[in-house]
Amino acid sequence: MPNGKKKVCIVGSGNWGSAIAKIVGTNTMKYNNIFETRVTMYVYEEIINNEKLTHIINTLHENVKYLPGHKLPENVVAVPDVVEAAKDADILIFVLPHQFIRTLCSTLLDNIKPTAVGLSLVKGFGRGEGNSIELISKIIEKNLRIQCNVLMGANLANEVAEEKFCETTIGCKDKRLAPILRDLIQTSNFRVVVVEDCETVEVCGALKNIVACAAGFVDGLGLGDNTKAAVIRLGLMEMVKFVDTFYSGSKLSTFFESCGIADLITTCYGGRNRRVCEQFVKTGKTIKTLEDELLSGQKLQGPATADEVHDMLKARNLMDKFPLFTAVHRICTDQLRPADLIDQIRSHPEHVMKLEEGNA
Repeated sequence: MPNGKKKVCIVGSGNWGSAIAKIVGTNTMKYNNIFETRVTMYVYEEIINNEKLTHIINTLHENVKYLPGHKLPENVVAVPDVVEAAKDADILIFVLPHQFIRTLCSTLLDNIKPTAVGLSLVKGFGRGEGNSIELISKIIEKNLRIQCNVLMGANLANEVAEEKFCETTIGCKDKRLAPILRDLIQTSNFRVVVVEDCETVEVCGALKNIVACAAGFVDGLGLGDNTKAAVIRLGLMEMVKFVDTFYSGSKLSTFFESCGIADLITTCYGGRNRRVCEQFVKTGKTIKTLEDELLSGQKLQGPATADEVHDMLKARNLMDKFPLFTAVHRICTDQLRPADLIDQIRSHPEHVMKLEEGNA
C-alpha cells in the first residue's frame, strides 16, 4: 500500500460484518494518524418497515435487521453500491457468505485500487476445477489481483458486539502490513494474534462448521456432552489430517490459536450450524427450511462446506479417511439418518488404530 492514511471498506453487513464494523469504526477514529476516519460498509439494500436499510443504518447508526440493539460508530457509512463503497479503499474487509464471493469479485474487478489489500473474514470454500476446493482468500487474490490476508477465530458476532473478551487470529505473511491490520482490529476486549500460517488459519475457519453440524446432530439426539466431546475431538483430528493432506507446510501450533480449537469449541456449542442441525433432528424439517425460519436472512455455511469437501474427498478416494466429514454430508443430503452418526464415531479410523495399538 502507498504511504498516507488508509481508507477502509467493509464488504458485507450481516451479523458478523456489522459487529466488525463496530470495532473498525472505533479504531479508525482512535488511530486517525494511520486510517481515514470515514469507513464505508457495503450493504445489500433491503426494505425494513418501508424504509431502506442503508437509510436506517445511516440515521439510527444501527443495523436493525442483522445486529439489533448495537450502535455503530457514526463514521461507518452504509453504501448500497459495492463499487461505490470499495473504489477508494486501501483495505477491503470481506465478510459475506462464501457462496457470493465470485460474483462480488467480478463486480469489483478493475473498480478498486490496484494497491489495495484484502482481509477475508469469510468462512468457507469455493469450488475449483476437477472437484477441488479453493480458499476464499485465493479466489479474491486471483480474481481481483490483490494480496488477501485472513481473520478467523472464536468470534460469535453478538458477543463481540457486546464487547465480551475474546481472541482472534490474523493470517498475514507481510510483516509490514501485519501491525496495520492488528491496529485496525484489536481492542482491549478483542485480542489479535498474527501468524504467518495463513492457509491453516483459513481452512480451520471453514472445516469447523462441518464439525459443528455433527455437534448439532448430537444435541438433537440428546446424546449428552460426552458424545459431543468425542465428536469435537475426532473433528479436530480430521481438520488436522485435512490440512496435512492438502496444505503441506502447515504448523500444528496454529490449531492451538483462536482460529483452531477455540473456534471449534465455540461453534460446536453456540454457532448457527449447531443450532440448525439440532432442529433438523428434532423437527424433521429440511435444512433449507430451518435456515429460512431461524437465521433471519443469514446463510448457513456447514452443509455447503461439507458438500464441497465431500466432492474433493470422493474424487481422491479419501472418504474412509474422513468418516466424520463424510457422515455430516450424507446426513445433510438425507443419505444417512442422524442417528447413524454414532456408527461413524465407533468405527472411526483413529479408534481402530488405538484399539490395535492396545492389543499389540
